[in-house]
Amino acid sequence: MTSLLSRVSAAEQSAAPGPRTPPAAVERFRAQARRRLARADILGFLAWVSPVAAVALWLADGGAGGFSSFAGGATGLGIVAGLVGMDVVLLMLLLAARIPLIDNTIGHDRALEIHKSLGKPALYLLLAHGILLAVGYGAAEGLDPISESVSLWVNVPDMWLAFVAMALFLAVVVTSLVAVRRKFPYEFWYVIHLLTYAAVATAIPHQFSVGGLFAEGTWQRWYWLAFCIGTGAALLFFRIYQPLAATVRHQLTVSRVVRVAPDVFSIEMTGLQLEKLAGSGGRFFIWRFLAPGFWWQAHPFSLSAEPLPATGTAAGKLRITVRNLGDGSARLARLRPGTRVALEGPYGMFSTAARSRNRVVMIGAGIGIAPLRSLLESTPFEPGNATVLLRGHDESELFLGQEIMALCQARGATLFHLTGPRSARPNAWLPESAVQAGFTLRSYIPDVANADVYVCGPAGWAGNVVQDAEAAGVPAEQLHYERFDW
Repeated sequence: MTSLLSRVSAAEQSAAPGPRTPPAAVERFRAQARRRLARADILGFLAWVSPVAAVALWLADGGAGGFSSFAGGATGLGIVAGLVGMDVVLLMLLLAARIPLIDNTIGHDRALEIHKSLGKPALYLLLAHGILLAVGYGAAEGLDPISESVSLWVNVPDMWLAFVAMALFLAVVVTSLVAVRRKFPYEFWYVIHLLTYAAVATAIPHQFSVGGLFAEGTWQRWYWLAFCIGTGAALLFFRIYQPLAATVRHQLTVSRVVRVAPDVFSIEMTGLQLEKLAGSGGRFFIWRFLAPGFWWQAHPFSLSAEPLPATGTAAGKLRITVRNLGDGSARLARLRPGTRVALEGPYGMFSTAARSRNRVVMIGAGIGIAPLRSLLESTPFEPGNATVLLRGHDESELFLGQEIMALCQARGATLFHLTGPRSARPNAWLPESAVQAGFTLRSYIPDVANADVYVCGPAGWAGNVVQDAEAAGVPAEQLHYERFDW
């Protein structure tokens, strides 16, 4: 059954508390979107220019001189493949470094999507680098490629590190394939994936010590030193220092675990300076609960309510809401009060930072309702300019539904509860009754094309919502759907 649960009257709307959208904010949201798209264009341009610059600097330092013979041509092509391959690997590391500029421009999920898409090209380029150099060097010395490879391993300083790096890269790519990952626990894959850093570290020495490719005084040397040092510094700062600093600053501890539904529970925490996390509604954090049996597992969860700052003697509070989707999340229900918590974040674009329009639509299902609840609480809008659609098989699956209804009534948002059995029709996201009636997203929000649309829920379902929104004319830059595949 599809029902309209709450539509606040004009009198109630006029007194509704919460962040409002002042008249200038409409243009502010659009200007914010234009700046974000411009940053995305600049970052994309720099990513393409980077490997081109690496090759251009090599050519400028006389790299083209060796193409006059077969041996020189194979060697030259091998060097080019290695330069581009290493450049791509460093770009992959920057995409995974959780740099705010990247995260706030294209989103954490999009950054990791690009990161993963570059894995195979990088590996193929590095394999081509090794094979072509073995062919080129071997042709120059009258050896076959295998004999030349053995000679390089034995006789050339630091070259054995290059072979080790290649083996590590192969291990990373193979274990990252979906067909292989499904055979291992996530934690095993994650540890293997950390070998990327070891692979890069072992690949770097031979670049500077073998031959004159990065000889002192060349622009290439300065380019690669700056690129490698900059990438390493970004990883150390954003992946290690900032999480440690946030953990020390906020000093989070579990205060209690509250049951929300049979397989859903909220973890409430207290801490310091939580006002610095305000406005993160919808974005996710990575949580580690520092107790025996828990500390080694990292969990990506969004806040399900805006943090409450400390008042008087009362400590600040925040909350996440978790659904039992596996052994890891199920065990969190047994957390004890007083357990210390480490956190990283916030990450992602599922927030006001992605807004481009005055009107906002929030659509959620399952545990994806939790981030929408905090987004509804924190994002600014005028009464009547927000619509919330919650999907569940029945009312019991509309988690935090009563809290969301209260927020909608207080802030002047329209709320729909879309309950009922799932439709068997392809690409359906609405209940069967709504599908039979011919309902689409535009049936609930006729002007949805002029709104920012936030979607959070199971991947297949959310994909169907996005497809319906696109059919309703919602531009890509107004669709905000973040997959927490970190």
